[in-house]
Formats: sequence, structure tokens, C-alpha cells
Amino acid sequence: MSAREFNFDGLVGPTHNHAGLSFGNVASASNSNSIANPRAAALQGLAKMHALAQRGFAQALLPPQKRPDFGLLRAAGFYGTDADLLAKAQREAPVLLAAAWSASPMWTANAATVSPAADTADGRTHFTVANLNSKLHRSREHRQTLRTLQAIFSDPAHFAVHAALPGTPAFGDEGAANHGRLCADHGTPGVELFVYGRSEFDASVGAPSRFPARQTLEAGQAIARRHLLAPERVVHLHQNPEVIDQGVFHNDVISVTNGRVLFYHEAAFADEAGSLARLHAAIAPLGAALQPVRVPASAVSVADAVGSYLFNSQLLSRADGGMTLVIPRECEENAAVAAYLRTLLDSGGPIDELLSFDLRQSMRNGGGPACLRLRVVLTDAQAAAMHQGVLLTAALHARLVAWVERHYRDRLSPADLADPALVAEVDAALDALADILGLPSLYHLAPDEETGPPSPP
Repeated sequence: MSAREFNFDGLVGPTHNHAGLSFGNVASASNSNSIANPRAAALQGLAKMHALAQRGFAQALLPPQKRPDFGLLRAAGFYGTDADLLAKAQREAPVLLAAAWSASPMWTANAATVSPAADTADGRTHFTVANLNSKLHRSREHRQTLRTLQAIFSDPAHFAVHAALPGTPAFGDEGAANHGRLCADHGTPGVELFVYGRSEFDASVGAPSRFPARQTLEAGQAIARRHLLAPERVVHLHQNPEVIDQGVFHNDVISVTNGRVLFYHEAAFADEAGSLARLHAAIAPLGAALQPVRVPASAVSVADAVGSYLFNSQLLSRADGGMTLVIPRECEENAAVAAYLRTLLDSGGPIDELLSFDLRQSMRNGGGPACLRLRVVLTDAQAAAMHQGVLLTAALHARLVAWVERHYRDRLSPADLADPALVAEVDAALDALADILGLPSLYHLAPDEETGPPSPP
């Protein structure tokens, strides 16, 4: 069947800030409590989306979530008016306050795991919303993510949108950031790759010692069953625990797939040779040969890979048969990575074009081009059946730029998170956005979702 890969980028929310909430994410921790620029962050993301759409890539977006999360603050024991909650939380638990304001849903690679229709037994595209239970500020996202995906992919004849796996460590799931797909063509059956950092029930699986492994083997196995995937076209690979301890908190910080290509660092997997052999064996019956593009440590160290986010790039198939690697500007500024990329283009391999973007605001929080997008392969019929209001056109891009410039602050500090005026600004911005996207009920949450438990008498 004919199908295209759509990139659904997260629209950066108006509460983008540098709180350093993600232990194990080196960039996030190193910029903790610095001044953020939400306006610049959103405009940088929109510029990337617009540029890729102009080049013919299928581009859409996922809207930000409603913040602050007053339900989190009330569940943590704070009572009173909204202004009371902000003031008390800033005084007594500023980390909780920052978590309530987090704009982390912008990184939609963590929104869900997606299996296209060509891979599933029922011929529908399946989504499983990620529970993100390893981090407090992200563990609250899955309910709104489910609502959003159900609103966009609402036709049950084409789509199955599953709620998050149980929020227990055994099913730790970080979404597409630990998932990949290899295929001869987007519309033909492919091999789905699930990368895990630890196992809840298999003590023989090595785990990192410094930073937590966020994805479990058991989560990948459960999603493969949910999505009705053929077992012979599913491969579970163990991420190298040593690179997790060096800041590779998700697999998409150390490898990326597209079509037949696996672009990866030699230290990405616990068993490099065995991992490649399993992928070769799984894809061969589909009439395709795996094309591994191996980056040796002698050319790019793990530290340089993490610092530049070389592998957190988007690997995109062009209509002319070539492949484009969308990189953050930091790759050009890292001497080792820049030198490697020059040799990559001269190698005659499948990756023959580089596109560089300024995404510094996202990068300072630990998210590069690949973090900002969720890949969704859609047939022509599915693309017509989804909600059209989130497809990025030139007209929508212009409206969103004007919306950002009207509603977003250009400076946000930790002290600003206690400002009640910011709440009103965000509410006004999201109300306007819902109208722009044609999703008027998107932010109409149930009382328990929006406010949490009532105050005591």
C-alpha cells in the first residue's frame, strides 16, 4: 500500500522553562534554573517544521498541554486558591512547582509508540501512549496525550489509540524515543525495534549504575502484543548500560532508524554484533537488506554524541530516493562531529544531505530534532481520515507565528512560576490555539483532571 511518514512535532508551550527536572539528561541538568525564552523556543520549533514542510516532507504538530498542573500541587498537599498554591509551592517545594509548570510534552518522541497499518494484524495504525513514569513532571502527561491523540486520530476504522501501560516500574515506557522501524518502504511490512535499558523480571539483564534506565523489556513486549505485531518482525535490543551512565537516557540519543538504514554509535547496544545479526535476520525475509551506518568511537566519542545530539537528529527519506539528516546547530559547532559529518557525506552511503537548525532553547533542556517529533506512517486514506487542523501549511504556520508573538513571553525565570498573571496568559493562549487548530474542546478537562482533589473544609 502507498504510505508516507508524517512528523508530528511538539508545539513548544508558553511555559517553556529550564528547571533541570530530568536526572540522567546531562543538558537538562547543566542548564537548571537558567533564564528561558519561551517565544524563541516556539519560533525555533516552528521554523524547523515550516522548512521541512516547504521541502515536501509531511509535517504536522501536536499542541502543548495545559499548565500549570494544579492537580499535581493539590495532590501533593497544597490547598487554597490558585494563587495560594503557587505561592506556597514556591516557598515550600519549588521543585514541585517547576514540575507543575513543565512544558516537557513538547518532546513528542515520548508521547507514544506508533505501529503503522502495514505492521499490524488488523490493518490499523496503533498508538500506545507512554506512561513516562520514571519522572514526576512527565508522568502526568499521559491523560492529556491520550485525549489529544484520540481527537486527532478518532476514526476507529483506521486507528487504535491505546491508553498508557500501568504506571509501575515494570512497565516503564518512554515512547518512540526507544522504538524504531526498518522496512523496504513505509507502506510495506517492517521490523519494529524496541530498545530497553533494563528488565523487571530478568536479573541477567545488566542495568546502569549511575543514571536510571527508563525503558523496560516488559514494556516493549506488552506494546508489541497490544499492536498485534508479528513476533518474527519484532526485535528487542538491550541498550548498553555504560552509555546510559554517560547521559544516553533514551535510545534516540545514540541511534536512529529509517527505511533500511540504522545510523548508530558503536557503543549503542550491549551486544553490537548480536544486535546487528538479529536485525539482519528479521529484515531479510521482507526483501530488504539492513544498511548499518556505524559511527566509531574513534571518530565521535559518546560524550561528543551526547553534547551535540548527533543521533537525536531526524533521518528522513526524500522523494528522489536519498536521505536527509536533520541536525541541531550544535553538531556543526563540535569539531569531532563536524569532521565526521563531512566524511559521512563523502562516503557514498545512504545519507547524502544535511540540514541544520537552531533549536538552542530545546537543546538547553536536553531535546534535539528527534525529541521534538513523533513519526506516524499513514496511508492516503488514513491521512484523509485524521483531523486536518494540525497539518502544517504555510497559512497555519503564519497564524501560529503570530499567535506565539502575541501570547508568549521572551523571558521566563524560576521566580516567574509563582506569578498568577502567567496562569491567565497561558489560559488565553491555549484557548486561542484550540480555535486555530479546530479542536475547541481539547483543554476542557474533567474537574479531577484539571484541579485535583477539593480543598478541605
